[in-house]
Amino acid sequence: MKASAPGAAQDTGDDTRRRLDAYSYLSAPERLEHVAIMRVFCGTLLADLSVSEVMAKLHRTGTPAAGLDADTLTVRLEQLVRWGNLLRSSHTVKASSISEYQRSRARYQLSKLGERIQRDADGVLAEADAAREVSNELLALVERGLRELAELVAAPGSIEPQDGLERVSTLFVQFSEFADSIRDFYAYLGQVLARYDLDSAEYQGFKELLLDYVEAITEDVAFRAPRISAALDTLWPHVPGLLARLDAHAQGLTGLSPQGDGRLEARVQRSRGRELADWEGLRGWFSDTDGQGSQVDQLRDATLRALQSLLANAKRMLRSATGEMSRRKDLLRLARWFNEAAPQDAHDIAVAAFGLYGARHLGIPPATDEVVPAHTSWWTGPVVEVPVALRERGSRAQRGRTAAVEDHSAQKRRLREEARERAAARAAAADELRSASGRFAEVRLTSAALGLLLELLATALGNAQLHRRTVADGADGTGFDLKQAHSEDVELGIRLTVRRAEGARCTLHSADGDLLLDDLELGVGRISANPADGAAEVSVS
Repeated sequence: MKASAPGAAQDTGDDTRRRLDAYSYLSAPERLEHVAIMRVFCGTLLADLSVSEVMAKLHRTGTPAAGLDADTLTVRLEQLVRWGNLLRSSHTVKASSISEYQRSRARYQLSKLGERIQRDADGVLAEADAAREVSNELLALVERGLRELAELVAAPGSIEPQDGLERVSTLFVQFSEFADSIRDFYAYLGQVLARYDLDSAEYQGFKELLLDYVEAITEDVAFRAPRISAALDTLWPHVPGLLARLDAHAQGLTGLSPQGDGRLEARVQRSRGRELADWEGLRGWFSDTDGQGSQVDQLRDATLRALQSLLANAKRMLRSATGEMSRRKDLLRLARWFNEAAPQDAHDIAVAAFGLYGARHLGIPPATDEVVPAHTSWWTGPVVEVPVALRERGSRAQRGRTAAVEDHSAQKRRLREEARERAAARAAAADELRSASGRFAEVRLTSAALGLLLELLATALGNAQLHRRTVADGADGTGFDLKQAHSEDVELGIRLTVRRAEGARCTLHSADGDLLLDDLELGVGRISANPADGAAEVSVS
């Protein structure tokens, strides 16, 4: 026996390692593809699928594994076989050609361990964060079932094996469902009560949950636990005989045993309630059988801790109402920003959040006429102008040599060229106006010519002198006449004279539109270089 102990321990370690390797596909980089493949196999019973059949089923699912080609899918399947989630099938292949045999010979089926792990993984993915209701109504059914079973076993002739098998199976299914729901609910409750950033609405909801729902569960368990313990104490002496009768009536898979040369060995997991250990676990849930406390005692302690956490949150909210607000939620958000930020962004976030700017000691006295009290904050105090050299280098000393005078010759040439182009354009516009004198109604002026004409017209009207009409002029004494309304541009050698004429209509056509002048006559002439020659003028109306 002593010599075989190390080998047995080694076998146990290898078996444990093999079982844990079956979980590897859930953390592999291709885990989404592996999960989709395992769901295909778990979707049918006794699945025996080839690569092409798995590919066809994946294409209908629309999962990330739907785009896998045959070679990549084969790699994924072989990896699942190495982990122990799939098995190579022993299916006999009937093929009419070698190519058909090569396509069909690789078939796979689901292993027992792989099916169990995928089923648990799907349950975690679907309901991990949900609050599970406690099936406390099952506790009453467990109590009634144990009491009736104890009466039937103690009666003369004991219980019929088939009736006992049905009652034991029902009893343990009900108890397992109740115990699982208790475990899941209190795990969720602990996750919620660990938070210290509950607002008033969340606190109100969880307060009602604890004071109503948890209290009802605890009271129901405390009420029925002594009755269940009493029924188990009555039934306990008869449990070994009951299990023996049930095994004699229905062996199930216990008939599998080593046969022939002893190389066939099947491990059997019995149904709940068919082993004495199951009954010991049921009894230990309601009674302290090993000195470690029962599950009922742990449930009572968990409820007490939950109420203490509720009171802690209540105190926190009272402190926040008086100004002592918890900043846990803000700090968690800030920590998430730091975790997701690049190094430079993290420095900027730290400066913005805490104002921890780098210390810079500058010895600059304020203005002599400013007296700043010692209690004045730096944030609100007067600003002192800091020289650029001191601000950037921390030194007042001049560095480097004096810069040379900047050469603006290129800019001057560009400005002179632009001035020559503008002068040439204005000279061309003046020539166009002079050539169009006397026939403005027949020609179409360019935008530059019209702009020059409007410029001269505005200047002429601004320089105009008005005089009131008199009876001697043949008028009725009302209205005004223009006197000496003219303008000129010596550089362009052009002169514009404006006269008032009753009923005259002057129309100027240009690329920008038409201009209509009523009761005005325009005269455009050339200014001679010799002042004695005067100015030639042509009128248009």
